[in-house]
Amino acid sequence: MQSYVSRVSTRNHDELVASLGCESGISKSEVSSICQGLYVQLQAFLIRPLEFSHYRYFYLDATYLHGRDTARKQVISRAVIVAVAITANVQRKVLGIEVGDSEDETCWTAFLLRLRERGLLGVSW
Repeated sequence: MQSYVSRVSTRNHDELVASLGCESGISKSEVSSICQGLYVQLQAFLIRPLEFSHYRYFYLDATYLHGRDTARKQVISRAVIVAVAITANVQRKVLGIEVGDSEDETCWTAFLLRLRERGLLGVSW
């Protein structure tokens, strides 16, 4: 799973497994199965109800990463926006992550509205 998260290609999985002393690599169907399992876990994380309604601190940030756009059949830069909150007992919680074309007002507004639909009420002191 870690090699998938680290974006190791399917072809390079064989080399990775061989370097670990195994004789045969991971088949494409095994990689596909692992990725499907990760995708299901990721989707469950992204739509889960938020367990706390109020947080002490709330941070929003974005970064840009390159990703494949299947419609355009090219690699493009996409905005990855993240919401992180700090609870009263100083635990960090990732509330949401989304990928968008930019970090314009429309993207941020839609992201925050989805967080609210999942139970985010605001920051309390």
